[in-house]
Amino acid sequence: MLPSQTVNVTIPRNWVDLYETIWKPEFFPKWASGLSQSSLVRESTHWKANGPNGVVKLRFTEHNPWGVMDHYVDSGFGKEVYVPMRVVGNEAGATVFITVFRQSLMSEDKFAQDIEWVKRDLQALHTLLTT
Repeated sequence: MLPSQTVNVTIPRNWVDLYETIWKPEFFPKWASGLSQSSLVRESTHWKANGPNGVVKLRFTEHNPWGVMDHYVDSGFGKEVYVPMRVVGNEAGATVFITVFRQSLMSEDKFAQDIEWVKRDLQALHTLLTT
């Protein structure tokens, strides 16, 4: 099993409204910095974008009533990385959770950097939706 850490941000919006606003793949480049310099292009079962290290292929969970926004990232190294993401109700607001897995052969420093990256991205999502 891979070590993991879950990062979250609370947003003062109804969770269903929040999910309906952010679930579409086209919304991710507005807050996910790894995709912010590119637009997503749909190609049959996946999406493509230019990431920081070249072309990235992504698959997204279909729209659903549970707030599940899991996605899969293939940066061209032959391994698809699973990124669990959830929007859950938190009284009148919502909390968005992303779990980061420490991949095989990933150093502790790289894992810590990835966690900080996700924290910044979730803060960008918060700022986008609250200002």
